[in-house]
Amino acid sequence: MANRKKVAADARKEANKTKFGAVLNSNPTSPRKTRLVVDLIRGKKVEEALTILKFHKKESAGKLEKLLKSAINNWEQKTGLKPEDHALFVTHVMVEAGPVVKRFLPAPQGRAYRLRKRSNQVKLEVGTKEPVTAA
Repeated sequence: MANRKKVAADARKEANKTKFGAVLNSNPTSPRKTRLVVDLIRGKKVEEALTILKFHKKESAGKLEKLLKSAINNWEQKTGLKPEDHALFVTHVMVEAGPVVKRFLPAPQGRAYRLRKRSNQVKLEVGTKEPVTAA
């Protein structure tokens, strides 16, 4: 039993060595608004995605641009190669709901309305079409 778990864990570790990405936790915008921006960059080249995020008017775009630059830097540090020499793509982007802060707003006739301040978590991975080995 323990051997099977060790083999699965080793396989997972090997698979993670070829994944290069970054995570943004507790982003204080709703997941729905962030997904609108994420859908624009999914599957694009890194240079094109950075341009889209730089000139997009949504607030999430600035935070996603910083996240994408972090993922590119992680790829550069792990492989030891320059991203300009290889065609980097945004391979995987996922937006999930984060913690929700719950508050009350005063309402007429002594009532109270529920206010939910939503947040999200973004996981972004970059990669190339062909596998790259570390230098």
